Amino acid sequence: MAQLRKLWAGHPNLVSWFVLAIGMIVIVIIAARNVGFTTSQWAALLAATIALAGLCVWIISWEDGDDESEPASPNNE
Repeated sequence: MAQLRKLWAGHPNLVSWFVLAIGMIVIVIIAARNVGFTTSQWAALLAATIALAGLCVWIISWEDGDDESEPASPNNE
C-alpha cells in the first residue's frame, strides 16, 4: 500500500490516466463485444480509447497548479 501512495504522490496524472483508461476500456469492450470488429479494428479502438483517457486527464490537470502559481487578484469593489 505504501508503494501505491508513493506512486500516486509522485505521478498523480499518470496513475489517473491508467485508472481512467482501464475503466474506459472495460466499458468499450462491454459495449462493442458483439459488433464484429476485426483484430486491427479492436486495436485501433482501444488505442484511441487510451489516448482519449490521457487527453481527459491532461485537460483536467490544467486546473491543478493555477491556485499556487497565480497571485490573488485584488478586489475591485
